[in-house]
Amino acid sequence: MTDQKELENQRNNIDQIDEEILDLLQKRKKVVQDVLKKKVENQLPVFVARREIEKTDSFREKAIKRGIDPDWAEDFLRMVMAASRAAQSAETFPRATERPMHILYVGGEGGMGLLYRRFTEKSGHIPYSLDKGNWYELEAMAPKLDMVIITVPINVTIDVIDRISKKLKPGTILADFTSNKSEPLRAMLQAHPGPVVGLHPMHGPDVPNLSKQLMVFCAGRESEKADWFKEQCKLWGMRIIEAEPDKHDHVMNLVQGLRHFVALMHGSFMKDFELKPAEMLNYSSPIYRAELMMTGRIFAQDAELYADIVFANKERRDLLLTFFNHQKRLMKMVEEDDKKGFIKEFESVTDFFGSFASQALVESGYLINRLADRFS
Repeated sequence: MTDQKELENQRNNIDQIDEEILDLLQKRKKVVQDVLKKKVENQLPVFVARREIEKTDSFREKAIKRGIDPDWAEDFLRMVMAASRAAQSAETFPRATERPMHILYVGGEGGMGLLYRRFTEKSGHIPYSLDKGNWYELEAMAPKLDMVIITVPINVTIDVIDRISKKLKPGTILADFTSNKSEPLRAMLQAHPGPVVGLHPMHGPDVPNLSKQLMVFCAGRESEKADWFKEQCKLWGMRIIEAEPDKHDHVMNLVQGLRHFVALMHGSFMKDFELKPAEMLNYSSPIYRAELMMTGRIFAQDAELYADIVFANKERRDLLLTFFNHQKRLMKMVEEDDKKGFIKEFESVTDFFGSFASQALVESGYLINRLADRFS
């Protein structure tokens, strides 16, 4: 009985400590709000990588001195800092220019258009939206526009570029959000005599905020005139990469086209063999659960969107055909029960991946453990 009472007292102490933690988090949130106001006033970005690295390194050292697992401590701190950045996304952002810029999003009622219109407005710029139902408004908008960003499906991007360029002032910056860069850039350079830049936000429309998201910039013509938009992305907390269009597209053929088709193969095979996802979860290791969730995520979205991505260009389709021919060679191992061939191929890929395999083991292990802890 005494042990039970002592246990109850200890549980009450834990509950009290948990409340104190929440009180401290609330206190921290208020201080963060003051910091965010100062950032807006002083035109400072939401996310500063160097500051975050210094903060996490220091936090880990302090955790070790207290006998606390530093990995756990870093996870906790990063969650707290992510919440702080999310709070900023509900407020205003500093503006990268002295005067508000007038930015038109063509396809502004779609997911990406809505997302960037919101951030544009919160930064004190003036966003416009052009979509299927209001093209008649373009005539009145055009003289005001500093920048036009085309964010429409890949299969209509070139037509939209041709249609809208006829109405723009020569000094208006023309840009696009398409995941292909070479063809849209060529089309924009041909159709519009003014500044041109290719943009590729490497995220979907469902992100809670833009902090730590990646924006790819591909130079077109007089691209330096869009440097203010680059700075605005940084103020939103985004990471910036400058890339050559052809190199970007070559990598995207693998990152997007091949990956999404492999997901279709996985899901189609499950469908034909009635391997129902909900039932498979009961027998899944954490790593397969993660793979299944990434596959399922794709089928929760628009089929036409993914068809546009997979069949975006001839190079991408050719890569898929090469991929299928490659699989025929690997299929022979199964047909011939060639275990030695499998091991040889496996080891050659291991050599190709090199030290990246060790990095992948660490990062995937982190994801798997967190997924298992949260959803198992």
